[in-house]
Amino acid sequence: PAQILSYLGGVVKVEETDLKPRMGFLYSIETYNISVFINATREQDSGQYMCTVNVVDDRLDKNVGIINLTVLVPPAAPSCQLHGNAVVGANVTLSCSSKKGKPSPMYQWQRESPTLQVFFPPAQDRARGTLKLTNLSLEMSGVYVCRAENQAGSKNCSIVLEV
Repeated sequence: PAQILSYLGGVVKVEETDLKPRMGFLYSIETYNISVFINATREQDSGQYMCTVNVVDDRLDKNVGIINLTVLVPPAAPSCQLHGNAVVGANVTLSCSSKKGKPSPMYQWQRESPTLQVFFPPAQDRARGTLKLTNLSLEMSGVYVCRAENQAGSKNCSIVLEV
């Protein structure tokens, strides 16, 4: 563990880390509230943070608090691809993947209007971002949209299927 912020002898000291310009005590120390803030959080700020309070003549060893911080990252704009030949009677797979996202995004395919259609397993694999279309017909032509989504947000991509 590395010390990143301290208050000793009436002086606040922020150590030279990438957190230095983005963190500090939330309140004046005299309020006895030693909450801290981190601005402009980044994925690499995730981790375990420990607060230690040393009080003169304190014989109780209950002066350490630990908190785990997980910085969520919205999905990056996904990429949509068609695998296979889109001809009548054939099978194709549509794939969707996002290079970023914490936690890993789940994917949802749907066909846009005028023939709105939502897909479910086993045709759709939400974790892998694939949609298998079998025995293609001319009526299956249209715009297919994939949404990559996690707790931090969502992004879409689309692909035109011409059978």
